[in-house]
This record gives sequence, C-alpha cells and structure tokens, in this order.
Amino acid sequence: MTTLRAVQDLPATFRAEVQTASGYRRVAWALGTGAASVLAMAPFFLWPVLFVTLPVWIWLATAPHPDREATSADWRAFRDGWWFGFGYFFAGLFWIGEAFFVEAEIFGWLMPFAVTLLPAVVAVYFGLASVLIRKLWHPGLPGVLTAAVIIALIEWLRAILLTGFPWNTLGYALTGGEILMQSAAIFGIFGLTLWTVLIFAGPLVLLAGGQKSQSPSDSLATAAAVSVLPLLTSALYGAVVLSESAPAADPPIDVRVVQPSVPQRDKWMGEKQREIFESHEALSRQNAKGEIDDLAGIELLVWPEAAMPFRPLDEPAALERIANLLPDGTHMAAGILRVETVRAGPSELSSRETAVGSSTPPPDAPALRRAFNSLAVFDADGRPVAIYDKIHLVPFGEYLPFQETLEALGLQSLTRQRGGFSSGPEPRPLIDVQGLPKFVGLICYEAIFPNEVVEGPERPALLVNVTNDGWFGNTTGPRQHLHQTRVRAVEQGLPVIRAGNNGISAAFDGRGRIVGKLDLNQRGSFDVRLPAALAPPPFAVWGQMIFLTNLLVFGIAALVLREKERRR
Repeated sequence: MTTLRAVQDLPATFRAEVQTASGYRRVAWALGTGAASVLAMAPFFLWPVLFVTLPVWIWLATAPHPDREATSADWRAFRDGWWFGFGYFFAGLFWIGEAFFVEAEIFGWLMPFAVTLLPAVVAVYFGLASVLIRKLWHPGLPGVLTAAVIIALIEWLRAILLTGFPWNTLGYALTGGEILMQSAAIFGIFGLTLWTVLIFAGPLVLLAGGQKSQSPSDSLATAAAVSVLPLLTSALYGAVVLSESAPAADPPIDVRVVQPSVPQRDKWMGEKQREIFESHEALSRQNAKGEIDDLAGIELLVWPEAAMPFRPLDEPAALERIANLLPDGTHMAAGILRVETVRAGPSELSSRETAVGSSTPPPDAPALRRAFNSLAVFDADGRPVAIYDKIHLVPFGEYLPFQETLEALGLQSLTRQRGGFSSGPEPRPLIDVQGLPKFVGLICYEAIFPNEVVEGPERPALLVNVTNDGWFGNTTGPRQHLHQTRVRAVEQGLPVIRAGNNGISAAFDGRGRIVGKLDLNQRGSFDVRLPAALAPPPFAVWGQMIFLTNLLVFGIAALVLREKERRR
C-alpha cells in the first residue's frame, strides 16, 4: 500500500505544481507542453510525450481559481488553453514561413505575421475547449471522458468552420506506424482524437487523485485500463489486418509517378518554362533505374500539381508534345492551371454555375475571367478527356478573403493570381475515363479533409493526390502533409497515388502501406502496380456517424459514472 500511495503522491505533487503556477511560470507550462505535443505528430511520432502534456492542459483548465486573481475563472481557463494551443500550432506550423521566402523581396515582410497570426487564431479553439472542460469538470474518469468529448468535438469543428483547417488533428498521434494506423479505418481521425485524449490524459489525471471514493489501487487499475487496453487492442487489430497482403487491381494497372523537384523560385520564370516541361518529359520516359522505356506497359502517368508553368490547354504545341509522349492506351493525369472566360450579368458574378458556364448568361453580359487550379486527364492524342477543378482552396495562398478590397490595398495571394482562383463545382466528381479505374482527384491540401474525400454516392477505386510542397522547404510541413494523405488511404480502404513537385511522392495501398516513394527534393520517377481497393471499411461506410456515436457513448459514460460517484 505504501508503494501504491507513492505512485499516487508523485502525480498529485506534479498536478499541484502545475495548478499553482502563476505569471510567466504558468504561461511556460502551457506554451511549453503545447509545443512539445507536436512531437507526437509526423515525422517524429513520439506519442508518449502526450502522457505528460495532455494532463498538464487539463490541470491548467481545471485549476482552482485563487480569490486574489482579478481575472475570472473562465477567462483564466481560456488564456491557459490558448497558450497551450499557440505553442502547439506554432511548433506544428512554423514551416508556413518558408513560403514567404520563395519571393522574399515581395512577401518576406509578411513572414513574421503568418507564423504567429495563424497559430494565434487557431489556438482560440483550444482556449474554448479549456473553458468547457472547466465548466463541466468532475474529478476522475468522468472528467477525463468529458475532456475527451470536448476536445474531439472542438477538433471536429476546427475542420469545418471558417473553411476548416484540420492540420495535425490530435488523433494523428495514434497513427504513428502501420499497426496503430489501422484503427483509422474504424474510427476516422476525429474518432481517434477521442481515444487519444482518454489514452494519454487518463493515466496521470487519474493517478493524481481527486476522487475521494477511489483507493490508490483502484486509480492504478483504472489508469491502466483506459490506456493500456485500448493501445493493445489497436495494435492487435492492426497486426491482424496487416497480415493479409493487398492484391493488385484487376485488370492490372501500371502507374508511373514523376517528381521533377523544380525549385519553387524557378517555377514561374518565363525563361524556365521549356526546361521544366522537358524535364517532366524526360523523367516520364524512364523508369526508376533511369532506363528509357518510353512508358512501355504504363497505363497511367501522373505529374504533380501545376506541373506545367503555363496554361497547357491554351498551348497546342504542348498538347502535341503530350500526344507524342503518351503511347496508345496510356493516359496522363497532371495538375494544370486553366482559365475560362464566360459572360455573366452583374447579378450573377458570384454564381458558381455561371462562372463555370453551366447556365445561359444574357448575350450582352460582360466577360468574366475565372482561373482554376485543376487536375486534367489527357489521352494518347493529347486531348483533355476529364478535368477536375479544385474545390477547397487555400486561403491567402490561392485566394484572399475580401479579395477586391485587399488587392486594392496592394496585397496579393502567394500564387500572385490576380483575382484569386475560383472553386470548382461540388460535390467532388468521380473521374471516369475508359481504361482507368474510377478515381477521385485531390489537389494539394484537399487530402487533409477526411469529410470531403469521397462526396458522391459512388465509391471510387483510387485516390490521386497531386501537390506542390516545394513552397515549404526541407521542414516538417511536407512530411506532415504526406502522413495525413496516407491516413486517408486507411480511412477509405483505397490506394493512393501521390505526385509532388518536390516531394514527397508516394503510393499507398488501402492499408496505408508504402508501395512506392520518392523522398523530399529527390528527382526521378517510380513505377507501381496499382493495388486493389479494399472492401469499404466502417469509416468509409458510415463516415462521421461513427465519430458522433462515439461522442455520445463517451458522454453517456461520463454522466453515468458521475451519477454513480454522486450516490456513493
């Protein structure tokens, strides 16, 4: 019993140290543990750090409010949660600043604002979570379950409000490694966020005490149950499903992925256009060993986002060269930029249907020019047989909120596209080209939105992600992006082909296993035989209903345990 009491006394002492901290020490606890939590994400996956950092967040939120402090208890909780969130998002998103150095003479002055303002805004979500945790707190397991519900719900809202930004959702901590990653097929990333809070915050919070009715041995047993059992169950499930190899698609489809690794600074220089296009051509004609085979046996060639630094649909010579590149029966999927000019009346300027020409404007309507970041599929004759226009655009990267007003003040998006890009029509269409499996196109960071991957009623057989992470240098950003795309493969049970300008290009099967890869800034190509789509896993069938059901189960469990505690 003495040993058990010592096990409980140490966490209790730690909790007291955190909760009684004030001033700069309190900020340091919140900011430091928030920043350290990023180590649980890609590319580090040091998820045990959350066994310390998440309890600190909860302890700060639920600390007794000293009478001598002038601020309200709710404001204090919000402030602590905001500092935790600022540390987390600053450490996790610092790489955004790299984009402002690509053309430092134009955008460099904005870098300090970008790397601080975005974390400061997104941290508001964590501040709100802290307030709710404080208001609904109950010592012991009911409190941990409640905190899990609140944090997971806030993370879900972060993915959908204000265009959404679910980067480094906390649930990714449980996807480090192929074995643990498999649970995403059941719960999805937001469902895993529930389990992340329970598994990692539970042990220290429970061992620190607070429940008068629990003995040290009971606290230790509960802490082990909420942490060890879910981890072991997840690992066992992952090991079982990974014991089965992924079959190839039927009929077999051979894919070549090209990674030209063009420096972002050079990408849009007019004098570099021919060189960049010819680089893509040369890499397409050779296999991973550097042997020239002119795409023999390849059914699908994939180039990255905005692969051609011009508008290829307006360049007959480029289309002719694509036709000369592709053998009969071979298609190419490539990220392109394109512009449509349609006629629209003043009352229709904001209409998406008019913008893409699907309605009939009046004959005297003014011309309206719209630019799109697109994914085009070309056939062996160089004809674009399918086009997908990006739906989920990057704020400040591909468009400016209040575009006309901010451009009038002299600001511009990082792509320097005057007027910004336009969104394509929703829902995301299925790309259906004869000779290829039906697939969904995801351009750049569209792959981080689990709710938006498959939007139509028909299930695709493949996800194709084209991207350009060359903006972000050799940082954690491209590696985090790659991992989040990989988790989409597991959630949907679908193979993913990913082509990046500077990397990281990769191919995954429906279990998230890597079947082909080119590392960051590596120039080359690789070939893969397309894995078959798996039977739809639970998340692919039920989507966020699984997450919402888990929220309900966790919430009911918290209420039942709380009532049970009250009656003792």
